[in-house]
Order: sequence, then C-alpha cells, then structure tokens
Amino acid sequence: MRVPVLVEHAPPPSASASSARRPPPPSAAGPRIAAVRCALPPHRYAQHELTGPIGDLCLSPGADRALLHRVHASAGVRTRHLALPIERYARLGDFGRSNDAWLETGLELGEEALSGALREAGLAPADVDLLVFASITGVAAPSLDARLAGRMGLRPDVKRIPLFGLGCVAGAAGLARVHDHLRGHPDDTAVLLTVELCSLTLQRGDGSRANLVAGALFGDGAAALVARGGNTDGGGSGSGSGSGTVAPASGPRVVATRSHLYPGTERLLGWEIGAAGFRVVIDAGVPDIVRGHFGRHLRAFLAEHELTVDDIGTWICHPGGPRILSAVSETLGLSEEALDCSRRSLAAVGNMSSVSVLHILEGIRARRAPQPGTWGLLLAMGPGFCSELVLLRW
Repeated sequence: MRVPVLVEHAPPPSASASSARRPPPPSAAGPRIAAVRCALPPHRYAQHELTGPIGDLCLSPGADRALLHRVHASAGVRTRHLALPIERYARLGDFGRSNDAWLETGLELGEEALSGALREAGLAPADVDLLVFASITGVAAPSLDARLAGRMGLRPDVKRIPLFGLGCVAGAAGLARVHDHLRGHPDDTAVLLTVELCSLTLQRGDGSRANLVAGALFGDGAAALVARGGNTDGGGSGSGSGSGTVAPASGPRVVATRSHLYPGTERLLGWEIGAAGFRVVIDAGVPDIVRGHFGRHLRAFLAEHELTVDDIGTWICHPGGPRILSAVSETLGLSEEALDCSRRSLAAVGNMSSVSVLHILEGIRARRAPQPGTWGLLLAMGPGFCSELVLLRW
C-alpha cells in the first residue's frame, strides 16, 4: 500500500515559541506515579503451542499455513496469557459471547490489578478521586469501571472517565489525562485502569494477513496505575477516606505530555466493526509513518523542555511489534539496548494493547528504579493514527 502523504496543519512549535507555556520543573511537585500493578490471566502458552490452534480457528481445512508460521516465528513473542483456555475459543460463536467473556474476565482482572496497585501505594479504594478506564477489546454500559466501583468500594462521588477507541495508545494517553486532572487538583489521587483481552477479538474463519498478525502478536491482561497530586507527598490522602497507610513517594513524576494526530492516516490502524465483532486493521505502512514523522515531533517536544534524545535515560515504548520497535529505534538513533524493556515485555506477554506500557513500567520499577534525576519518556501509538508522549523524571 502507498503510504499517505501527510499534510501538517501547523509545524511543531519551536523551543523558543513554546517557552512561555513550558510547565514548571519537577521540583514544583507535579503528579507522581505511586504504584503500577498488572494482572494476567492464568492461561499461559508458549508461542509454538498457539500456532496450530490459531491456524485451526482462522484458516480453512487444508489451507496453506506458510504465512501463519512465518508471522508466529517473527512476532518476537515467546509466551502469552489468554483470557480463556485456547480450546474454548472455537465455541465462542458470535460477538455477544465474546463480549460476555470480556466482561466476566475483565472484571476479575481489573479488580486484581486495581486492588494490587492500591495496596502497593498504601491506599484504600475510598481514597480514589478519579478513575480513568481504557479498553478497546470489549464494550459495556454501565462501563466496566462503574461495575468495579461498587464491587470494590470506591466512593459514590468518584469521578470516572471511560475511554474507548484509543487502542494501543491508551496506556500513555490515559496517563496523560490523569496528569491533566492532577495538575488542576493537586490534593487528589487518580487511577488509570486498562483491561485488554485481545484474544477475544480474533476473527474465526478469517485468513487475512492482519488477522493472522493479530493472532501471532497480541496477548491479554490488565494494569492499574495510581498517581497522586503534588500536594500529597507529605502524607494524607487528599479528599479520600484516609484509611490507607500511604507508602513513601518513590515513583517518577509526570512532567509534561504531548498528543499528536497524523492527518490522512485514519485507515492505517483500528477496527472494522461488524456482526462478528472487531476485525483488526493493521496496515503495513505504519512503520514508514513512524520513520518519516514521529522522530521530528518527539524531538520538538523534548526541545521545549531543553532536552534531547540523549538526555532520556529510560525509554518506555509500546511494543507494537518488532518492526515498530525497529522503526522507533532507527528514527531516534537509539542504542541497541535502549528499547530492551519493550522487547522483553513483548517476548514475555505479547502486545497487550493499552496495558503494555504499564507492564513495562511495572517491570522497570520491580527490577531497579532509575537513579533520582533520570529523565524517562513513555510513548505509544494507536488508531488515528496518533502518538502520545509522557515525559517522566525520577
């Protein structure tokens, strides 16, 4: 496919033009990430164990499986967790049954992730002032976050923002919206909850390249991130119940964020929604968009904060797949090991859409937190086609 020619509505702002709106430095007590916790389904499979069953689901009997084997071998995935045992997928039937499974499993994983993150932060459910919820792999009204609020004991006056349609970028975009709220409400505690059960969107009887790539790449999981406003570092729990024992502040601060839409690219990534549910759209031109345009916007964003790519010590890049990671690395001139955390996450659990950047952040915090003063950049891309950047500092 010919890659769309992008026509920018306005050039990225220069560092000098944007200096008047540069946010305060981290010492001005911006929002801090207090905890991150992921929850994975118990059904874990090696990649080679899934190739045959997924071929049975997607391909006609006797169909050539050469493409199936190639995409499974080159996806960069070793193991994945699925919402259901693999043998149950053939019996799901229609979109309604798949969506019911999303709601049932999503509630369980969402509760596990959220309760774990609050426990890590030393907080209780009643301490949460804002709950941002993101998922693109199922739908419900009341939304999953509303159902969890009563189930977990969140306050009746908790603010909720359910997000749909952002896809893989939602982990970064959700964190950015949490940052926006906490900058204006520095006494608050906010939670980002993402639940993605990508395997339930696999289209049975669809042997298209996009469906086979999705079947080779995506995994299932949930993640919750707790962030606290700048006035909460000294203890206390904002407007919440105060029933938790607040953990010491140790996570990175969110310094600034940036969103960007790329005009003329709406059909590169997303869903075609029909009677069978969510049919994936993954265009082969996505890495070329990254190489041609993403680096310029990222560098302009950093320049507004008097930073360069070389100043970033920790990269948290959504693992869209090996080709996306290579495109990001090439366009930014990164070292071979700069995106190792993303590649490790992809190998261990696959691409979990909006959950992935939080899974990477959890892994960084669990292994060894960066040294104080280290700059980090959390970034993702998704339907739109769009990108989201979140500047962090430990």
